[in-house]
Amino acid sequence: MIDDLSEEQIRRALQGISVPPQPQIMVDLQMEQVMPDPDLKVIARLISQDPGLSGSLLKVVNSPFFGLANRISSIQQAVNLLGVKRVINIINAQSIRSEMTDENIVNLNRFWDSAQDIAMTCMTLAKKIGCIEPDEAYALGLFHNCGIPLMLRRFPYYIEVMEESYSQAGQRIVDVENQRLNTNHAVVGYFTAKSWLLPKHLCEAIASHHNVEQIFTQDDYDPGLKNLLAILKMAEHICQAHRVLANQAVDHEWNAVGHEILEYVGLTEYDYENLEINCREMMVTGEGRYYQD
Repeated sequence: MIDDLSEEQIRRALQGISVPPQPQIMVDLQMEQVMPDPDLKVIARLISQDPGLSGSLLKVVNSPFFGLANRISSIQQAVNLLGVKRVINIINAQSIRSEMTDENIVNLNRFWDSAQDIAMTCMTLAKKIGCIEPDEAYALGLFHNCGIPLMLRRFPYYIEVMEESYSQAGQRIVDVENQRLNTNHAVVGYFTAKSWLLPKHLCEAIASHHNVEQIFTQDDYDPGLKNLLAILKMAEHICQAHRVLANQAVDHEWNAVGHEILEYVGLTEYDYENLEINCREMMVTGEGRYYQD
């Protein structure tokens, strides 16, 4: 797929967009993770050096989505409870916020709010449906639109393009971006995730997350990719990303493929509505930001 692009095609796709380097804390954590016997104390100490990431991890762990009986008050406790893989996935996902925030870019608050809500909802759906690991679902939810801040940095009028993209029925969201900008946020997000050494299957899901109609109406796609995208698209619809990101009343993408996604994961409309209610209730408890009809 995208791995088959030539250097010239990659250059055109990124056209002046600078992919930020992987944060040092992610490099250090990954080095510890590949050790024969990862040291949980070292991992906790690395995270504790960054107050922002420490606070984010504790907020995530103590959210209603994890359903812990007792509140976790230290990074060491969080690491011991969740284990290395899950903590590193959460920190990887949180790192993008600190690395990409630019005070000169307007309209980013709604992007970060939407990413956090979708990530939490992905994790909840993964726990209830069971088709992918919850921590991977969380990472995909938070990273899937990581190309948006970079597009905003490169194209000051990108919000206008994004609103137009989400308003169109009968074509992919990325088609409008390609027509107007000769690239799109899914491609930019893929290269960002790849440069940050995220797992290959998550990078591919990021690249494909607006190609869902084709993926769910054809049989020759990897079930692992379908599982990731099914969770993501259900979460986006529950969190009303079309409203939050693009100020659109109708979720054309879900209308086009929602039935196929629910059929694929074995849910009825009634089952999905109950999941939606459950996720919204937890978001209210966790001070989430849903936009109601």
